[in-house]
Amino acid sequence: MFFDTHAHLNAEQYNEDLQEVIDRALDEGISNIVVVGFDRPTIEKAMELTEKYDFIYASVGWHPVDAIDMTEDDLRWIEELSSHPKVVALGEMGLDYYWDKSPKDIQQEVFRKQIRLAKKVNLPIVIHNRDATADIVEILKEEGAGEVGGIMHCFSGSPEIAKECVDMNFFISLGGPVTFKNAKKPKEVADVIPLEKLLIETDCPYLTPHPFRGKRNEPSYVKLVAEQIAEIKGLSVEEVAQATTENAKKLFGIN
Repeated sequence: MFFDTHAHLNAEQYNEDLQEVIDRALDEGISNIVVVGFDRPTIEKAMELTEKYDFIYASVGWHPVDAIDMTEDDLRWIEELSSHPKVVALGEMGLDYYWDKSPKDIQQEVFRKQIRLAKKVNLPIVIHNRDATADIVEILKEEGAGEVGGIMHCFSGSPEIAKECVDMNFFISLGGPVTFKNAKKPKEVADVIPLEKLLIETDCPYLTPHPFRGKRNEPSYVKLVAEQIAEIKGLSVEEVAQATTENAKKLFGIN
């Protein structure tokens, strides 16, 4: 059984055929999915999905690109939702220096507030990082984020940074890019990071794995990520599936 630890089934790309997408995931042996909400509409939709499907859980937080829009009311709302039995993490949160909608100082402030909230409610955090590795690592250390730990979502950094994050009590999550022929770093990370610290994800509808690259991603394709990791590590797909599923359930507190 496979655990897709990061999916956006709350995205408009699934408005027409969501049930078919979910059925395909179940047919491919996907046992659990965490749907990630990162602003008001996507959080609301993620919560709706957790109510409808027993195998879907939610992570709720505020995306760094939209940090400038987050209010204290939003933060209080996320805190209220954190006590819901199917909310298993806070995020995605972090820093995104690629898009310039939200100034860096505001992104950092919102990131710190969410880490502090996670420590208060004792939930792991899901980290979004784009072109901001050094600042993210520094903030995680300064805020003592290792206390709750979490996930470096769709990790694209070096093996050295991956090891540093593992030392801070974070899991390294790999998605579609590990299957890309030219993706050197994710393959190196898959090789050097112990299986007990790895997770798999799709980040669907984005980052579709080979051979479907360029098309809409969906949870059933998380199996392709597991197959690539198994090949790199010289393991069976079943071993990777079992370990990454156990890792996810342990992190998220799912029995």
